[in-house]
Parts: sequence; C-alpha cells; structure tokens
Amino acid sequence: MSSSETVLTGRRRLLARLSALTALAIAPRWSWPEGATAGSPIDQALNVMDFEALARAALPPAHFAYIATGNDDDLTVVANHEAFRHIEIRSRRFVDVSKTDLSVSLLGARHPTPIYISALGSQRAFNPEGELATARAAASRAALMMLSNAGSTSAEDVIHARGAPVWMQLYATDDWNVTQGVVKRAERAGCPAIVLTVDYMEGRNSETLVRGIRSDTRVCTTCHINGEHDPVKKAPMYAGLDVSRVTELSPSNISWEYLKRLRELVSVKLLVKGIVTGEDAALCVTHGVDGVIVSNHGGRDEETLRSTIECLPEVSAAVAGRVPVLLDGGVRRGTDVFKALALGATAVGIGRPQAWGLAAGGQQGVEAVLDIYTRELRHIMRQAGTPSIKDITRERVVSRNV
Repeated sequence: MSSSETVLTGRRRLLARLSALTALAIAPRWSWPEGATAGSPIDQALNVMDFEALARAALPPAHFAYIATGNDDDLTVVANHEAFRHIEIRSRRFVDVSKTDLSVSLLGARHPTPIYISALGSQRAFNPEGELATARAAASRAALMMLSNAGSTSAEDVIHARGAPVWMQLYATDDWNVTQGVVKRAERAGCPAIVLTVDYMEGRNSETLVRGIRSDTRVCTTCHINGEHDPVKKAPMYAGLDVSRVTELSPSNISWEYLKRLRELVSVKLLVKGIVTGEDAALCVTHGVDGVIVSNHGGRDEETLRSTIECLPEVSAAVAGRVPVLLDGGVRRGTDVFKALALGATAVGIGRPQAWGLAAGGQQGVEAVLDIYTRELRHIMRQAGTPSIKDITRERVVSRNV
C-alpha cells in the first residue's frame, strides 16, 4: 500500500468513528420516575463500548452530547483511542500464569487493579444519584476514585458513600482565595491528594455539544443545580466561598509560579493532570509534585490530534521513575490498560465509560464497566505471559508502522 493510500485509509477510519460519535438523533427523552434509574440490559454488555449505545438511548440529547463532545472536529477524541491500535503486544510463552496479581502501589496505598475512576463533573446529568452512585461502585470494587471539584456532589458526601478517601481534582481559578478555599475544604474532608488540572482552557469549540443542545426540546437549566450552567456557581465544593470575583476556571495566565504557590499551600499529595510533553513533566518534578497525569481532557478541550498514549513514553522518560505517571484518554479495553502500563504508566484512568455505565444502570452500570476492564486486563496478562503488573515492561509492546 502506498503512503497516500495509507493516509487515506487512516482518514476514512477516523471519519467513520467520528460519524458514529456525532450521530445525535436520539428519540428517547428525560423521563425517569423520581428515585429511579435508567433500566438497561447491562448484564448483556460484552465490552465497555456497548455502554455507549445504552447511554445514548437513556440520555437526553444535550446530556449525551455533553459527554461525547470534543473540540472542533472531535478528531483528538477519536485519536486517543485509535492510537492504541497501532501498538502490538509481544506475548511470551512457558510462563506460569495460573495466578495473576493485578494490584499496584500508588503514593503509599495499595489498589487491587491499576484502573482508577477519573474525575468527571456534573454526574447528575447521567443519573439522579450522580457521584454517589459512582462512589458506591468504587467502594464495591475497591477502586481509586478521583472527584471533580466541579461535580454535583461534595467531597464529604462522596467520601461517605465511598467509605474511603477519594482524590480531589482541582480547577484553579483566577481568585486565589477561592482556590485556597476549595483545597482546604478537600483536605479537611480527608482527600489524600489534590490533582491540579491544566488540560482545560475556557472558550473551547464544542460543536457536538451545541448540536445536541439544539436537538433537545427541554429547558436545559431545569435539571441543573440552582438552575446554573456555571460550574463555580452550582458546584457544592464552592459553597460558602465568595466567587464573585472569579472570571476563569483554569485561568489563562496560569504559570509555574502558580504551581509553586499551590505546592506550598497543599499539605497532602499534589499531582498535575494534563501533562503531554517531557519538558513539562520534568519541570513538574522540579517543582515538587508527587505525580503527573498524561491527559488531554479526553480530547474535549484541545484539537492537537496527539493521543495521550503517544505522549506517554516521553513523559515517562523525563520523569525517570522519580514520581508515578498516570494516564487517561481513549482507554476502552483491558489491552489498552496493558499497553499504557508497558509504556510507563503506574495507573490508568477511565472517563467517558464511567459516564456511560452510570447512565445505563447507575451504580451497577459503573460496576459492570469496571468488571469488564478488570476481566480483559487479566486475560491479556495471561495471554502475554505476565502474571503480575510489574512484569508488564516496555519490552512487552512494539509500535506497528502504518
């Protein structure tokens, strides 16, 4: 196949995925009875992508579009997942895999699998119980959970539902007093880690979301906390704080000096989410962070066309084992988790699939999604001859030329 034919084939694949992603003509409307969750055949789902179709059927157009949307043409959303297909796994034989150990150590805590629940805001858009249902699912599977500080439930309530601490994802604001107030409240609630997000910038071009809103017949703000779209005004983590001077989340003038100041403020572990280059990863370590997360916000805010799995090797090399490296974005299979671990990730986060599971069946839907990832990861570990996570090394994968 010529190089031009290869490019054309790759483009057709991207466009086919994009077409499936943005087909938002949804017949059902928001009609759950009070206290109920969407009834869905979650036990029939074969993989996590099956939950996307269930979520599409269960949600109003605007709510499904909110989680589906990317930026501009949504191509970075697609690229995040498609890039995993260009990585092959090298299987070794004559290895005893009768017992597999999926557990990992991360910042002083032991977790049964390397799969964690990424921060995802406004979860009541997908299920009336929102983050509480996700927290109970995390509790039942002993999964690490990262809570968005723009979520629809407070850290105190989520930690109570989880029965254990959760990490707090932080959107910095251009009012330091507000940022400080959120951090200290999260620490008082028992969050052992603060995760500064730097992969979000206001003013994104969310065309898929706009199309979904236009096709939705409801008055959108009727299902929002305080009738607000503004996350600062509606999110419980900002309650009691004077937010009148906040004009930006993740302010456009954020600098390394801001990170230095935040490091001095945060008394627990501090991670930075949104690192995609080796240069920034090295500077994060220099500034005293305890971990970095390779993320592009699921392709929701930037149209770079560079997937997180492609960014991972250079970030891992720059960090050189000094702090853990985590990854999210486009992870849809247990094999994707395996590949990320092989390329240097300590843990791997899931974002959209948790929303799909939550929309499809509340707590049980999220549990089913976690179970599928775990089952698939265990299967590929056995197939590859890696009985434990530490056996999943760089030599286990190879990039396929396309």
